[in-house]
Amino acid sequence: MTKAAVFGTGSWGTAFAMVLADAGCEVTLWGRRAEVVEAVNAERRNPDYHPDTELPPAVRATTDPAEAAASAAFTVLSVPAQTLRGNLRAWAPLLAPDTVLVSLMKGVELGTAELMSEVIEEVAGVPADRVAVLTGPNLAREIAQRQPAAAVVACTDEAAARRLQGACHTPYFRPYTNTDVVGCELGGAVKNVIALAVGIAEGMGLGDNAKASLITRGLAETTRLGVTMGADAHTFAGLAGMGDLVATCSSPLSRNHTFGTNLGRGISLEETIAVTRQTAEGVKSCESVRDLARRHGVEMPLTETVVSIVHEGKPPHVALKELMSRSAKPERV
Repeated sequence: MTKAAVFGTGSWGTAFAMVLADAGCEVTLWGRRAEVVEAVNAERRNPDYHPDTELPPAVRATTDPAEAAASAAFTVLSVPAQTLRGNLRAWAPLLAPDTVLVSLMKGVELGTAELMSEVIEEVAGVPADRVAVLTGPNLAREIAQRQPAAAVVACTDEAAARRLQGACHTPYFRPYTNTDVVGCELGGAVKNVIALAVGIAEGMGLGDNAKASLITRGLAETTRLGVTMGADAHTFAGLAGMGDLVATCSSPLSRNHTFGTNLGRGISLEETIAVTRQTAEGVKSCESVRDLARRHGVEMPLTETVVSIVHEGKPPHVALKELMSRSAKPERV
């Protein structure tokens, strides 16, 4: 039986541990909080995120990272993007030899503007062909309910991607393979920023035309950045691009969409953070995505606008007026 470790007992980490177990893996779920670990082992449930989902017997939990990492063919990382570097420094010496490190995180690191795969390679000291990314339209609550979903598993080593594909393929979860790690990661990171923009628009009372325009132009600027960084433009038309973008921008289950809606209604950033239980990655990553675009000389007006609203205090109605008054241009530039 394939052994897998999942580091992180949050919403997506717990749901993906269930997927792996349903696919036939033996899964050890690492959590920081003893009460959550005890609940998983004793009650087969994560009381904080999926209290109504019974986890399979093949999932067990521990607070000991060495115990979780031991003999794992796949080591899945599911922590907030901005905490990855610090956590992985502690876990790296414990990793099983030749384990494939799998990122579930959708963000860009502040300061370095590095993708999560780059942080993993650097901190864990592993080559690119031992780092995989799982992404796509994967709202954790729906997957915990075993509703049908598809995803992309990306790795520069196609054989490793196929092994991961087999390790998480279930009757309700259908993974596809891809070797375009950069494109898949960017699609997952930037869609959180665009979801904030769509949420802000909804909170302002704007209509479906405005929201559809934001989604479409958001995909355009994501693709521009991706292609400049060497990604395949076709990736952004697939599950890691358009698929994830549509789900995150349209669902009330999306943390970033909900966060943006509160901002658009006039609730302050501090108040919105206070009422948000889970991490909305786009709130911090919007700055690092902007920095990444500037480093590559790529124009990303929606990302710049989100940063100005979220972190610089610009009123949404002012930001909207500035966006709509930008100079006219061809659609494909």
